[in-house]
Amino acid sequence: MPERTEFDDDEDEYTGTQDGETGEGTRQRWTVPDDAGGQRLDKALATGLPGLSRSRVQALLEKGCVQDGSGRTVTDPSMKVKPGQTFDVFIPEAEPAQPEAQDIPLDVVYEDEDVLVIDKPAGMVVHPAAGNPDGTLVNALLAHCGDSLSGIGGVRRPGIVHRLDKDTSGLMVVAKNDRAHHALTEQFSGRTLSRTYQALVWGVPSPREGRIEGNIGRSSTDRKKMAVVTGGGKHAATRYRVVRSFGTALALVECTLETGRTHQIRVHMAHIGHPIVGDPLYGKGRAGRAGGKHASALPEPDRERFVGFPRQALHAVGLTFRHPATGETVRFQAPLPTDIKDLSDFLESL
Repeated sequence: MPERTEFDDDEDEYTGTQDGETGEGTRQRWTVPDDAGGQRLDKALATGLPGLSRSRVQALLEKGCVQDGSGRTVTDPSMKVKPGQTFDVFIPEAEPAQPEAQDIPLDVVYEDEDVLVIDKPAGMVVHPAAGNPDGTLVNALLAHCGDSLSGIGGVRRPGIVHRLDKDTSGLMVVAKNDRAHHALTEQFSGRTLSRTYQALVWGVPSPREGRIEGNIGRSSTDRKKMAVVTGGGKHAATRYRVVRSFGTALALVECTLETGRTHQIRVHMAHIGHPIVGDPLYGKGRAGRAGGKHASALPEPDRERFVGFPRQALHAVGLTFRHPATGETVRFQAPLPTDIKDLSDFLESL
């Protein structure tokens, strides 16, 4: 079976799943018995929970599916357990069957026999999962390309090399054959493929141009979220510059990924106190309070237009890579979609 190789951009909503799993499943609470004290966590869970192998437990730990009694996510398989400790384990259900072709319109920016570049709309999930069994980009690709898609991602993710969040819009490149998939994968791994985004954020970052660097790992309090962590995680770096500012309330920021981690831009902008407008995950808590402070600088009748924006105002505007067949550098751009442009135009009119 071909190895699945796909990369996280500012990726689709994280469900804590692995290949063959969805975001739905069951939860089991397990208490460490006296005779298991001192054992590694992965061994103890595999012994105590019927039907779970040690490798399966390790995968669940890696995906943030295990929490201790205080609700903190546990990821270290070598952690020694103590009698009486409790752990909650989330066991995802299997994925739905192989996706079917659906005649869903695609905004095709470029296409040849090797690659397809599309401008993904907000609201479109990249591949089927729990709660989104169809109506995805994969369903649309199967109808548009037929059998002319890379098989490296497996039957559920044909052609998919990288992903965008459901509610992040913009440019994606799809591999139409395995040769193209391998070539694009190498560019992602070597960080020679350039991805540029624009986001409407609360407040105006200072300095107006800079670099955010901070390891990103699973949040210890919410398994659906990522966070900048001081220990562990994966190296992440984002370059940004303010394109336009609107008083002290908001700014249109251009972000370029040096790495591609789950929710990277959303996490990094929230981390520096400038969450993306409309972000349902990272626009809350401390970041949300920062957004609220900046929102107060807007005229009161107009605040709800921004506070109530129904998705993260984030769009992949630029994509540059070497063509897998010709080696030529190709560049693509996608203008801001209507919903974000309307916000920007409204701010210009104030």
